[in-house]
Amino acid sequence: MENAFSDRITDVPKSFIREILKVTIDNSIISFAGGLPNRQFFPVKGLQQAANDVFEEAGNEILQYANSEGYLGLRQFIADRYRQQDGLEIPVEDILITTGSQQGLDLLGKTFLNEGDDLIIEEPGYLGAIQAFSLYRPRFHPVPVSEGGMDIDVLAQVLQERQPKLLYTVTNFQNPSGISYPDENRRAVARLIDGRPCLIIQDDPYGDLRFTGSRKISFKRLLPENTVLLGSFSKIVAPALRLGWLVARPQIMEKVIVAKQAADLHTDYLAQRILHRFLRDNDIDAHIATIVRQYGKQKEAMVDATEQFFPDGVQSTNPDGGMFLWVTLPEGLSSMRLFEAAIAQKVAFVPGTPFYVDRKDTNTLRLNFSCSDEPTIAEGIRRLGASIKNLL
Repeated sequence: MENAFSDRITDVPKSFIREILKVTIDNSIISFAGGLPNRQFFPVKGLQQAANDVFEEAGNEILQYANSEGYLGLRQFIADRYRQQDGLEIPVEDILITTGSQQGLDLLGKTFLNEGDDLIIEEPGYLGAIQAFSLYRPRFHPVPVSEGGMDIDVLAQVLQERQPKLLYTVTNFQNPSGISYPDENRRAVARLIDGRPCLIIQDDPYGDLRFTGSRKISFKRLLPENTVLLGSFSKIVAPALRLGWLVARPQIMEKVIVAKQAADLHTDYLAQRILHRFLRDNDIDAHIATIVRQYGKQKEAMVDATEQFFPDGVQSTNPDGGMFLWVTLPEGLSSMRLFEAAIAQKVAFVPGTPFYVDRKDTNTLRLNFSCSDEPTIAEGIRRLGASIKNLL
């Protein structure tokens, strides 16, 4: 049977995080491994009321097949948000509703990538994007990202030596590092891409989860013809709805819709209608503000705990939003080895290795703060700090 599988599926690794989550099923383990929104803030009653209302008013309609582009009212809501928040005029026709923003990655891979095509990805980069694009067997070119954004010198070198079709970025509160590209770095990236046949994919699942600072400029404003936007309702409403979106100019959208039709005809229409009704009848900004206040407290608790319990030589990011901290251990200390030691102390995290495309082991790791209260965070970081000290 082994010979029956395609080369592409054989080459793609399992989701490392999904495998780790199996270890953390034990309720005695404090887990900073997931990238999950806090279920405490799912708007259960609001979604329940929205579902009741749409079934009452349009029951037969919402159970039927629908168009591939997605429900017009939901697409208009997204267009209005871009206008209000970023000053972007996005035509409704340029918006496609996807089955989570993860499907957007898959559709773009299908639409653009042939085997061996060049693709620029952040280092460290989003594991889900690495996995999605790997199916199409591109040649990955990792470019380091840090508090200063994307490494402009490395990016310039890649662009000089290769002809990448795509550049994938999570510019706001990046997964896994939590960093955000400063505006000046975004402009520098745009200047390098300008005039080249390279498409910037700006994935922004965390952009609304800002604790401090102000919104940054979008690549869609800097390079409108060269930018595709991805967004998601998973972090601000509920991930189980599996609703995201893709924004692209008409020439790209035409091809992406073909890929969408081949994949699933259309995204769950019932979920779209329920979500739209919820958004229409509730103050989403007030809901987001509640999430942001709590996540901000949890982030501060984790930063404070790392400062108290981590030994000298361990560095952590301090993001302005999102859900993650990125930790760099002293050189030579394996995060995989630390993971084994930490599990013995009943605390879990994600080692940094799966966020790179060409490394077997690293001295980095990702911590999630959105799903643990402040006392649990303090205790978990205390255990993790002790585990680090024992390995030094």
